[in-house]
Amino acid sequence: MRLNSLAFRLIASAAVVSIVILVAAGILLSTLFQTALERNFDARLRAVLDGLLATVELDRDGRLKLTETLADSRFSLPLSGWYWQVSSTGEGERQLLTSDSLLEQRLTLPDDVLSGPDVHGVSHFFLRDEDGHRLRALEQKYELFGSRKVFSFTVAGNYDELKAEVHAFTQTLVTVLVVLGLGLVAAIFVQVQFGLWPIRHLQRRISAIRDGRADRIDGHYPVEIDTVAREIDALIQSNTEVVERARTQVGNLAHALKTPLSVLANEAAATPGPLAGTVLAQMQVMRDQVNLYLDRARRAARAQTLGAATDVKPVVEAIARTLQRINAERDIAVEIDCADGTRFRGEQQDLEEMVGNLLDNAFKWAERRVEVRVSESGDKAGRRAWLTLVVGDDGPGLPSGRRHEALKRGHRLDETKPGSGLGLSIVSETAGMYEGGIVLDRSPLGGLQVTLRLPAVG
Repeated sequence: MRLNSLAFRLIASAAVVSIVILVAAGILLSTLFQTALERNFDARLRAVLDGLLATVELDRDGRLKLTETLADSRFSLPLSGWYWQVSSTGEGERQLLTSDSLLEQRLTLPDDVLSGPDVHGVSHFFLRDEDGHRLRALEQKYELFGSRKVFSFTVAGNYDELKAEVHAFTQTLVTVLVVLGLGLVAAIFVQVQFGLWPIRHLQRRISAIRDGRADRIDGHYPVEIDTVAREIDALIQSNTEVVERARTQVGNLAHALKTPLSVLANEAAATPGPLAGTVLAQMQVMRDQVNLYLDRARRAARAQTLGAATDVKPVVEAIARTLQRINAERDIAVEIDCADGTRFRGEQQDLEEMVGNLLDNAFKWAERRVEVRVSESGDKAGRRAWLTLVVGDDGPGLPSGRRHEALKRGHRLDETKPGSGLGLSIVSETAGMYEGGIVLDRSPLGGLQVTLRLPAVG
């Protein structure tokens, strides 16, 4: 298999994508597992801390005592890595109460915990005991009943146990993903080889024709390739002079286009005046138009590959309900006409932003009623579906001479109404990203009608 072969490209690209996905999945799963373990570990320590807060009190002499033994036996095993400690803070005689597992050891808290101001929350940090165990510790300051002193309650657990679980899980996960990756690569290899076998057979038949060992392509091919094979047969049987004639015509056409353009450019350069300015201006218009339509074509090609699709009706209904609650005192009725299953080819956030701005503007100006109509249609060639979203209100409307101003960014037509003047301009810009558009007109209700055109999922 050669490096520049189609089989290598398919196998390599699919293998790379699969490996990247598997690696990303492995990292994600390992991170999620570690996060879950740490969260569970902290929750266990927090439960012990709460139990410690409930069972430690002062005796008649003002000394710390433990009224009940904690249920977790690890706090009784010497140097088990699971410890708790209660100590007084501030000036005066230092009081200390520790778990049996600490023996003669003491938990030394970091300086930032010791020197920091007292807080009612829980501090999370790491420690090391005398055996070198890394400890995950929780500390909370608490004022016991009957004393004005603030006591530091600290609970620590052996964090190395957690790391061992993460390491074991990671090893197992890596083994599984490696085996899965090898299986995927093998499956991709078999699939590509089997899928490209008809093409290799077609290649051998074409080579035979070129070498004079055959005069046509024989054999049965899949539907996708059979048409190609038949067309190759027709091409081989055609007169080579047709190809030469076609090449000549293409060359003539290119020369015919190049010559007038060169003449126009030379005349404009040699004859300064209004004509030269007109020619240059029109050439600039032509360049701008070409660039514009090429850019639109590129965006259209990208749009065909977008997998995002959003149901329109739930978005419109949700935003309308929200705005009705916000404007409940105005008692504005909303009529929505949108068929179930109408879908916008794009991101839900973009649709929510556009519909939200339009409905917010309609509610802002409406007297009693807002209408929303959504319909689908196809273009002239019937190859692409579009949806038209019309929002109308019964407000004062907008004079035709000022509708263009409403689409300008930051331009507010009435300073007495709240807003930034960005709503309609944002809708226009967002619709333009999807090759759509916005039109302002007079609503049959008497106010402003905004028509938004967006690509739909046909």
